[in-house]
Amino acid sequence: MAESPAKALRRILDSPGVHLGPACFDALSAKLVERAGFDYCFTSGFSISAARLGLPDVGLISFGEMMDQGRQIIQAVSIPIIADGDNGYGNAMNVKRTIREAIRAGYAGIFLEDQISPKACGHTRGRKVVPRDEAVMRIKAAIDARKESGSDIVIIARTDSRQAVSFDESLWRSQAFADVGADVLLIDALASREEMKAFCKIAPSVPKMANLLEGGGKTPILNPTELEDVGFKIAAYPLSLMGVSIRAMQNALTSIKGGQIPSHGSIPTFEEIKEIVGFNSYYEEEKRYATSTDHVSSQNDVPSIRTRSDG
Repeated sequence: MAESPAKALRRILDSPGVHLGPACFDALSAKLVERAGFDYCFTSGFSISAARLGLPDVGLISFGEMMDQGRQIIQAVSIPIIADGDNGYGNAMNVKRTIREAIRAGYAGIFLEDQISPKACGHTRGRKVVPRDEAVMRIKAAIDARKESGSDIVIIARTDSRQAVSFDESLWRSQAFADVGADVLLIDALASREEMKAFCKIAPSVPKMANLLEGGGKTPILNPTELEDVGFKIAAYPLSLMGVSIRAMQNALTSIKGGQIPSHGSIPTFEEIKEIVGFNSYYEEEKRYATSTDHVSSQNDVPSIRTRSDG
C-alpha cells in the first residue's frame, strides 16, 4: 500500500537537512515542481488569488475556491502538497471544517495563521492578529479535527504577530502553538538573521519553517546551507513561480505586440509543451484500449460520395 501524503511529508520532516519547497498555484505549476525533482510543494494563497481571480491576497478568495484549486493541484501530482489554510476562514469551528476538508482533498499538510478577517498578505501592510487565546484555540481545534478524522495531516502553525505586534509576541505564540501540539512552527516576516536564529531555538523538538518571500520581502533570503545552520527544516519560496510567469508573459506580449513571436529559448517547443502537459503518456495509455477498427483520421480516408454531376 502506498504511503499517505501526510506520511510522506512526515518522512521528509524526519530526514536530515533542510528541504526546499516552491509554491505552486495551479495543476500545471505543480506538475513542473514535481518534474523538477522537488519532494513536496506548497500552495500559495497569494498566487492562487492572483491566477484564479486576478485579485490581491486580501481575503477576497473564498474557502471553496481555494479548496477547489487545491483538489486540482493534488490530482495532478504524486508529491505531497501543503495547503495555505489562511486563518482557517473563521473561528475555531470554522478551522475544524477547514481541516476536515483539507484531509478529504488529500493535502499532506496545512498551515494556519492567526490573522483577523479579512486577512492580508504576510509581507504587506495592514496585518492584525487575533488575541493570544483565540490564536491558540485555532491550533487546538485543528489538532482536534485531525484526531477526530483519524488523519495524520501535518499542522503548521503560523503567527503574523512579528509585524502586527512584536518579535517577543511572535516567540510567545510559537511556543504556545508547540505546547498544544503543532507539528511545525512558522513566524512570518522575520526581519533579520538574528531573529531567525532566536526563533529556531524555541521548542527545539518542533521543526521550523522559513517563508522566504522573493523580490523584496522582509525576511533575509538565506541559502540552504545557512538555513540548515540556523535551524530550519523546511523553506517555502512563495512567489518564484508566479513572479517569473508574470515577467515571461509580459515579455511574450511585448514581442507579439511588436509583430514577433517570443525569442528562441524563451519558449518551449511544441513537442516539449505536449510532453509537459501529458500528451505522450496519454497516447501510451490510449493504446491499451485500441480496437481493431481504426477511426477515420483524415480527409483522404473519407469515401467519395457520388453526386448527380458525377454522371
